[in-house]
Amino acid sequence: MDTHAAAEPPSPAERATLAAKAVVGTLRMANVLVRSHCRIDLAGLDQEIGRLCATALDLPPAEGLALRPLLVDVLAELDALSVGLVAPPAEPA
Repeated sequence: MDTHAAAEPPSPAERATLAAKAVVGTLRMANVLVRSHCRIDLAGLDQEIGRLCATALDLPPAEGLALRPLLVDVLAELDALSVGLVAPPAEPA
């Protein structure tokens, strides 16, 4: 018997969860870099978030509702990033 059988591909809900977690991670890293006064490249972020939204919209309603807390996290991180990008640089102490 093969103990290394191929794993089943993730379900659409699992893919959406993984995508949302990846976007949250990307946004958190961007926030850390912005607060550290590093330059960041946001190219492709809009496409990544667009794919996440499309994936979420394709889910059945119950599965989409289950994803809501992660989507709220995405929005919170995105809001924090937008604030950090427009905030004036801190003055040296």
